[in-house]
Amino acid sequence: MATAIYLEHYLDSIENLPCELQRNFTLMRDLDNRTEEKKGEIDKLAEEYIANVKNLASEQRVEHLQKIQNAYSKCKEFSDDKVQLAMQTYEMVDKHIRRLDADLARFENELKEKLELSGYESADGRALKSKEKRGSRGRGRKGSDEDSPRKKKKASPDLSDTLLPMQPSDVLDMPVDPNEPTYCLCHQVSYGEMIGCDNPDCPIEWFHFACVDLATKPKGKWFCPRCTQDRKKK
Repeated sequence: MATAIYLEHYLDSIENLPCELQRNFTLMRDLDNRTEEKKGEIDKLAEEYIANVKNLASEQRVEHLQKIQNAYSKCKEFSDDKVQLAMQTYEMVDKHIRRLDADLARFENELKEKLELSGYESADGRALKSKEKRGSRGRGRKGSDEDSPRKKKKASPDLSDTLLPMQPSDVLDMPVDPNEPTYCLCHQVSYGEMIGCDNPDCPIEWFHFACVDLATKPKGKWFCPRCTQDRKKK
């Protein structure tokens, strides 16, 4: 049930992602075309200038060079816009990846708690069934191997270890892509459960639970330590 809820929420969050990506890629392709047109215009102006420079007056030379300079500036403006779009697209996808990592870590923690709780119940049941077994043995009955709590209990820790072998320290020790952005007060990559600061101008934005002394997600708005101090000063 929990898996279905996490999956449903995540699918809802990425419902518009393909359209947003397509829009950004279309804009980048359009900027590419406009840049190529400007480059062709620059080449044409440069050829005209070289061919007629001897016959041009001083003011005409300056005017012609100014046209070339303006075309170069426009070309650079298109390139800068494309870079901004590429960065926006990367952040858009990375935001969903961080959310998926956080949801997976939260789901694993909940699953671990359920497994541990199941283990404790099995331990209590073992003592109860042990008494029943001794009592039934006195009446000449034998407990079946299938009802043995020992066999039922055995699977719990192994399953837990299989599902949750990775600790935050293991994540930090893994090789990091130099192009992958870092977050939090520790300046590390995203891993495990993270929380976003509700200050839209927060320079860090995302924080690991452990780094800000959180065990669960707080209710309502949450501000990071730095933004909390800034709000108090105001």
